[in-house]
This record gives sequence, C-alpha cells and structure tokens, in this order.
Amino acid sequence: MSLFLLLLLSSFSVASAAHANPFTPKACLVRYWNQRVANDLPKPPFLLSKASPLTAADAAAFTKLAARGAISAHLPAFCAAARLLCFPELPSAATLERHDGDSNFAGYSNENFTNYGVKRVGGRDSFKAYSVEENLPVSSFRRYSRGSETHRDEFSVYGTEGNMADQSFNGYGVASTSSHGEFVEYNKDVNIPNLKFNSYGSGGEGASHSFSSYTEGTNSGAETFATYGKSGNRAPNEFTAYATGSNNVGSGFSGYGQGSEGANSSFTSYGLDGNNPQNSFKGYGDRGDGAVESFKTYREGANVGDDSFTSYAKGSDSAKVNFANYGKSFNEGSDKFTGYGGAPGQAVGFKVYGINNTFKAYDKNTVATFSGYTNRTTSSVDANAALSGKNVNRWVEPGKFFRESMLKTGTVMPMPDIRDKMPKRSFLPRSIASKLPFSTLKLNELKQIFHAGENSTMEKIMADALGECERAPSRGESKQCVPSVEDMIDFATSILGRNVVVRSTESIEGSNSEILIGQVKGINGGRVTKSVSCHQTLFPYLLYYCHSVPKVRVYEADILDPKLKTKINHGVAICHLDTSAWSANHGAFLALGSSPGRIEVCHWIFENDMTWTMAD
Repeated sequence: MSLFLLLLLSSFSVASAAHANPFTPKACLVRYWNQRVANDLPKPPFLLSKASPLTAADAAAFTKLAARGAISAHLPAFCAAARLLCFPELPSAATLERHDGDSNFAGYSNENFTNYGVKRVGGRDSFKAYSVEENLPVSSFRRYSRGSETHRDEFSVYGTEGNMADQSFNGYGVASTSSHGEFVEYNKDVNIPNLKFNSYGSGGEGASHSFSSYTEGTNSGAETFATYGKSGNRAPNEFTAYATGSNNVGSGFSGYGQGSEGANSSFTSYGLDGNNPQNSFKGYGDRGDGAVESFKTYREGANVGDDSFTSYAKGSDSAKVNFANYGKSFNEGSDKFTGYGGAPGQAVGFKVYGINNTFKAYDKNTVATFSGYTNRTTSSVDANAALSGKNVNRWVEPGKFFRESMLKTGTVMPMPDIRDKMPKRSFLPRSIASKLPFSTLKLNELKQIFHAGENSTMEKIMADALGECERAPSRGESKQCVPSVEDMIDFATSILGRNVVVRSTESIEGSNSEILIGQVKGINGGRVTKSVSCHQTLFPYLLYYCHSVPKVRVYEADILDPKLKTKINHGVAICHLDTSAWSANHGAFLALGSSPGRIEVCHWIFENDMTWTMAD
C-alpha cells in the first residue's frame, strides 16, 4: 500500500508541475493576453481551450524541427501531440491481405485494396456498412478487379454519414470482361467527400456499372471520373439519383467514355434538388461509336448550378443524346456547350430544357431538335422567382437568418443547427506556425509536410483554405487568416483597440428546434458599432478567418425552452445593418425575401465561431 501511495503522490507531483510549467503554449498565451488586452475581464475559456496542448518540451522540440523543415519525418507524432487533422496512413502494398474466395467486408475502415481481385474469374465481393460514421475514412481500390471476368462487386451503404471521406478507385476494373460494379447509397450524407474514379473500367468488355443514391445528401465535396470507361466496349453505366439533395458538390467527367464502342450511359435524376451543383463533362464520349446517352430530369429543381460540356461527343459516330427536363432549376444556373458534336450520324434532342445556356462552336452538321426549350422572358423570370421563393427554404435552414425585430423578449423562433461539424483541432503555438509555409505558392511544401498526395482530400483542403485567405477583401472589409490565438488577438486589437472582449454562443442547446427569446442585451448599449468576427476554416491545424464587420449591432440573449420557460442557452447574435455589397443570391435574401441593401440581416454566432467587440 505504501508503494502505491508513493507512486500516486509522485504522479500527482509530476502532473501538478507540468500544469504549472510557465513555458507551455497555453501559459505563454495567457501572458500574451495580459500584455495585449487592456482590461481585467475574465479570459474566455472557450478560446483558451483551443490553445495548443503541447508540453513545453514538445513545443520546443517541434519548433526546432519546423525551423529545419523536418516536421514531415515526424508527422504522426506531431499530429497526435498537437491535436491536428491528419489523414491515416493506409497499409503499404507489401502488407496487403490476401482473399481467395468470395469476400464480405462489413465493418471495415481505412484499408488498402490495391491489386485486389486482379484477373479473378467469377465470384462476388460485398462492401456493406464499410466505414460507416467514420471521421476521415481513407480507402484505396487501385487496380481493384483489374482484368477480371464475370466478377461482381457490391458497395452498399458504403461510407455513409462520414466526415471528409477520401476514396480512390483509380484503375478499378480496367480491362475486365462482363463484370458488374454496383454502388448503392455510397457515401450518403457525407461531409466533404473526395471521390476519384480515374481510369475506372477503361478497356472493359461488356462491363456494367450502376451508381444509385450515390453521394445523396452530401455536403461540399468533389467527385472525379477521369477517363472513366475509356475505350470500353458495350459498357452500360447508370447514374440514378446521383448527388440528390446534395450541397455544393462538384463532379468532373473528363475523358468519360472516350473512344468507346456501343456505350450506353443514363443520368436519371442526377443532381436533383441539389444546391449549386457544379458538373463538368470534358471530352465526354470523344471519338466514340454508336453511343447512346440519356440525361433525364438532370439538375431539376436545383438551386442555381452550373454545367459545362466541352468537346462533348466530338468526333463520335452515330451518337444519340437526349436531354429531357434538363437544367430546370428554380434559380437559374448556367450551361455551356463548347465544341459540341461534329461527326456523322449524330442526333441530339433537347426537350423542356432550361434557360441561360450557351452553344459555342456547335457543329451545324449535327441533327439537333429543341422541343419546349425555355427562353428568357419576363414571364419566365417572374415565374422562376416565384418558384424560388417557395422552394429555396429547403436550402436555407429555418432560423439561420432573421430580422432584428425578432430579437425581443417573448419571440418564439426556430434555431438552426449551430453545431460545429468540423474535425476537432487545436491552434499551433506561434513559434511553430510562423515557421511553416502558408501560401498557394508553397502548396507543394505543405503537401510534403502533411503527406498530402496528388489530388487528395488534404491537398484540396489546403488549397481551398489558402485561396480564401489570399482572396482580396470585399468593399470595406479588413481580413486575415490566423493560425494562433496570438495572431487573432493582434488582428482584433488592431481594428478595435486593446479594450476588447470576445463572445460566442454558450452551447448548442436549442439547435434544430423552436426556442423562446428571454432577456436581450445590446452590446455597447445597442449602438451601431463594429466587430471582428472569426470563423473556422478547414486546415490541418486550427485556422480562423477573421474579418472586420462595420455597421453592426451585437446582442446577447437568453434562450429559453418555449414550453418550460427555463433557460437552456445564452446566445450571441450579430445584425448586419449594411447589406448593399452582398450577393443577390445570398441565402439571407432567399430566406427573408429581399435584396442587397434593403434590409438588415441577423444570425447567431455558431459553436466555435466568435465575435470581438470593444468592451462595455
């Protein structure tokens, strides 16, 4: 017993000493706050909790590695100790599992199936409930089922409800014969998918593929089908309910079906009811023979959206293409057909096709019929606007935007989902962040540091963040991306002065439900003021996009349960009084029924976002 007590007391002493160490990143941050912020108000625990968890020794060691450009060699340890976003490393090809018979992969995740099923004859493999509800699921199916014959692959409920899925099907089913691949509810309800089907099914004979309910309800991702089915023979492909109800998903079909013979592709309800889908068909069906393509209810009922058909079916022979109910979005999008057609025996039909389309270098020798093609007229624009008002609320969550008059005691209103859906990360200490590259010009260095492959999810995450950080500020805006709390303090005090306070909504209670507004307090006496708002940006370490917001009023409000009248949350809301520089398609105007500069727009500060103001 005495030995146990001795060990316990020893551990407690070490833990206490570590907690009191004045050289930890958090201790250094507290000292910096005291130097830069000129008031004695309580320090915000929600912000201090985001400081780097590194010990003083680890911080010193990783700072030296960063200065030498040697972090990459120690990335797993760095990610774990600093609590960063890093994708798991897949097993190497040398350690791949061997499966000789039919296989059922249920409950798997983060696996490497490179060269799996190569030249296999017959059989069936099933991937059911694979990587379900995983954070950062990564899988590779490179050269999977290559050269196989009459082999069947089923991906059912694969990767559903995951966060930031990274899946690669490069070279999948190349040169296979009479095989079938089926993707049902693949990556459904995923946040930020990155899916790659490069050279998928190329050179196959009679191989069929079906994508049903593929990426349905996903948020802000990308799918690429590069040289998919290239030089294939009699390969039917079906895309049914593809990306239905998704938000900002981009799909690229580059070299799809190029040089194939007798290809038959069907896009039914593709992008249906989506929000701003972006689709690119580049070199699709180029130099094919006898292809039949069907686009039925493609992008119907979508909000905005853009499609580009570059060199589509160029040089193909006897191609038949049918566009029925194509692009009937309720907020008009844009469609471009550049270098479309241009070969003997082609027939193209456009039936009930939407407005705002461009046909450039469309070959005059191609037989084209336009039935029920919608022209831009005053009546059509008015009808479209009316339809927009009725339908767009499915893409603008109830309560996400509201008028300032709603912020008064006794108001019952919906509260949106204010939960933070990004992966948990921490700030880096300034001593480390300042030594890492941070610009689009140095993206390759960043990719090397964080082990980001070419066209990987991590590469896209970093490129998108850097692009947004380097974007020119809007009219009247000052902006900066901050990789440390110290940088955030510096930016906020440079705009507002040193007597500042930072606020965020207390919790997520009340999300996705009706709430009752209790006591309301206007910050700075409810006067028109300016603030600095900071929003999370997806990056390997915690990164915030901070910008000055002029002409606002900021409020605190008790949030009550509307039935019990008990307090469940303490919310922070900001009202933008000058919206004249906002886009006419901004969700606030779609939800509230107005236009830029005509109304003020208010919203809650979501979980882990924050707003700085001058202290009262």
